[in-house]
Amino acid sequence: MSKIALITGITGQDGSYLADLLLSKGYSVHGIVRRVAYANMEHRFWRIKHILKDITLHSGSLESYPSLAKIVQKIQPNEIYHLASQSFVGTSFEDEFSTLNTNLNGSHNLLSSAKDFCKNTKLYFAASSEMYGNVKIYPQNENTPFMPRSVYGIAKLAGFNLGRYYREAHNFFACNGILFNHESPRRGPEFVTRKISYAVARIKKGHQKKLKLGNMNAKRDWGHAKDYVKAQWLMLQQEKPDDYVIGTGETHSVVEFAEKAFKYVGLNYKDYIEIDEKLKRPAEIDILIADCSRAKKMLNWKLEISFDNLVAEMVESDLEFVAKFSKS
Repeated sequence: MSKIALITGITGQDGSYLADLLLSKGYSVHGIVRRVAYANMEHRFWRIKHILKDITLHSGSLESYPSLAKIVQKIQPNEIYHLASQSFVGTSFEDEFSTLNTNLNGSHNLLSSAKDFCKNTKLYFAASSEMYGNVKIYPQNENTPFMPRSVYGIAKLAGFNLGRYYREAHNFFACNGILFNHESPRRGPEFVTRKISYAVARIKKGHQKKLKLGNMNAKRDWGHAKDYVKAQWLMLQQEKPDDYVIGTGETHSVVEFAEKAFKYVGLNYKDYIEIDEKLKRPAEIDILIADCSRAKKMLNWKLEISFDNLVAEMVESDLEFVAKFSKS
C-alpha cells in the first residue's frame, strides 16, 4: 500500500517540486489549498498544472484548526510537509500581523491537528535561514544562535520552536529543515533571483530597458529547490526526528547573480541595472552561508545542481516564457 503525503503550500515552488518527487516514489499525494485559489486556477495552479490529475486537493485554511483537523483526520497521512507560509520577507515588513497570523498560528494549528488526529504521522516544518539574521558566525549550522531581523524570521523561529516543543513534550515526530535560499524557474517573480532572470529575458527580447534593484551587495547561499525537496523527504525517512541545515556552503552576491544572468544572454549587467533605495530592506541581512555537513553525513544528502546551472536554467526558462507570451 502506498504512503500518503499531505503538503501545505503545494501550489508553491517547493510544494510543486516535492509533489513531483513523491509521485515518482509512488506516494498518494494530497495538498491543502485556500478556497480562493479555485477562483483563479490558471494563475494559482500553474506550477502543478501538469500533475493535477495525479493529486488530491483539499480546501482548507491554515488559520483554522477545525479546517485542518478535518482534513488530517480524513486522509490519515503518513507524512505531512508544512511548506505554506507568507514567504516573501519584504512583505513581512509591511504586513506584520498577517505574517505572524499565517506563519505562526498556521503552524500551531497544523501541529496540533496532527497530534490530535494522526499521532503516528511524521511532520516536516519548513524553517528558514532568515532565523539567523545578522549573526556574526560563518558559516551557520544547527548550533548557531538565531537573531532574526524580520517578522518573517521571527515567525519562522517560533514555528521552529513549536516543532521542537511537540517533539519533546508530546513525543511527536517533527523535523525542522533550516533551508537557505533556494531558487528555480518556479520561483515567484517578487523574489530577487526570479526578478533578475525575468528582466534579463525581457531586456534581451526588447520588452524592457532597465532593471531596478535594491541592495546589490547582499550575499546569500543559493541552491536549487529540486535538491532541497529531496532533503525534506530524507528527513522524514529517518528513525528519529531532528533538525537539519540545508544549503550549498557557497555564498554569492546579488550583483554576481545579475552578472551571470546577463552574461548568459551576451549582455553586460552594468548597462541595464539601476539602484532603487526604496527596494532596500529596513533591516538588511548582509550574508548567509550554510554549513550543511550534518545533513550530508546523517541523511546522505548531496547537491546535484550548481549555482551556474541554476542561473542558466532560470534565464533559459524565462526566455522561453517571454517568447511564448509575446506570440500570444
